[in-house]
Amino acid sequence: MKKGVTVLSIAVNAICLAMVSSAPESPQYSVVHSQSDFEIRLYGTSLWMSAPALDISFEKATWDGFHRLFQFTEGANLNFSRIPMTLPVLTTTVPGAGPLQSQGYYVSLYLPVKFQGNPPVPLPELNIRPYQFTTHCVAVRKFSGFANDERIVKEAEKLTTSLSNSPWAQSKTRRGYSIAQYNTPIRIVKRKNEVWVDIDAPQLGCQSVAVAAY
Repeated sequence: MKKGVTVLSIAVNAICLAMVSSAPESPQYSVVHSQSDFEIRLYGTSLWMSAPALDISFEKATWDGFHRLFQFTEGANLNFSRIPMTLPVLTTTVPGAGPLQSQGYYVSLYLPVKFQGNPPVPLPELNIRPYQFTTHCVAVRKFSGFANDERIVKEAEKLTTSLSNSPWAQSKTRRGYSIAQYNTPIRIVKRKNEVWVDIDAPQLGCQSVAVAAY
């Protein structure tokens, strides 16, 4: 068996075990607007760990970034801390010229409340770092099935169309799209995914956020 396949199997099994043994933590938010095809959420400030992945493929970038984040949660940090799995796995485009107008991606995991104030320091070779999500709003479109390179483009386009026909047509920020995934790779049915885009809507209590630089 190839080493990559072995590592993937171990990661999937560990994630499944963690998700069965306890409900994973997720960042808290309030829904400030909702309609049939999208909603707007207000997220509070929180700390995540992010892994840059300069790959043209969303799927390959997500696996590359998540693999390094998984090592971090399993103890590859200077504190030797084991960190419970959280949801979602968030893959964000860095604005550019590639798919979804991206020049790369960064993959992020929310840190559990226990580690928000004092996050473990990742091993340098993992090339991951803390990233603070400041209070802001995101427009969210939900979709099922598997999030792959072709599907995410279609879902992002649908969200853009929905926003263009709403009061927030001019509210999308320069930050790229994010794809949130909530299920392990072995789950086939009733999968939960979302496409996010940050918006600037002061009337809803939303503030603009800066583009992350890697």
